[in-house]
Amino acid sequence: MRVKLPGIEGNMSVNLPFLLMAVLSVSAAEAVLIASFSTVVQCWPQSSGKFRPDQMLFNVSMLAFATSMASLFWNAGWLARASWASLPVVLAATTAVFFLGQTVPLAGIIKLTQGAGMRSVWISIAKLSFPYYVLSTGLTSMLNLTSHRFGWQAALVVFPVMYGVHHSYRFYFGREGEVVRPFPLARAARAGA
Repeated sequence: MRVKLPGIEGNMSVNLPFLLMAVLSVSAAEAVLIASFSTVVQCWPQSSGKFRPDQMLFNVSMLAFATSMASLFWNAGWLARASWASLPVVLAATTAVFFLGQTVPLAGIIKLTQGAGMRSVWISIAKLSFPYYVLSTGLTSMLNLTSHRFGWQAALVVFPVMYGVHHSYRFYFGREGEVVRPFPLARAARAGA
């Protein structure tokens, strides 16, 4: 389940709560393997699409980087000793690390390939994806709680929720695609930003 974001040559996947659960539940290496495999599956071309190994390599490496950074943060020993480190706060901070690890390299590659200003590109990406990260953090927190209390089967409720999020994003960006422009790439490239 992917959503085409307006103004960006790329998609947003709705697998973030599952990747965050992997960060919380398994080792860093296992979380990176799960993220890498899901990215390969997501990037694999449809029957009519063209295989782009460079794009797949970038996407896999970017998500592996974000997942490894979030996993390292989540499992950091100093967090257990910190007075402020309650589970919700650490989960929010872990998601912020994941968010930065995923959006900053993407803004950098867009700057390099399309000549737009990195700050404006990153702000545009953040505006489009930040609500999804907040929702995913909440879902991950609920998944973590329900799976510990009721078993992993209770966490299956996330699938209809994520389908609803996917459908909502597709509807919004499909309908408002002409109105919502995160950043004018063509104009920024011409202006030398």
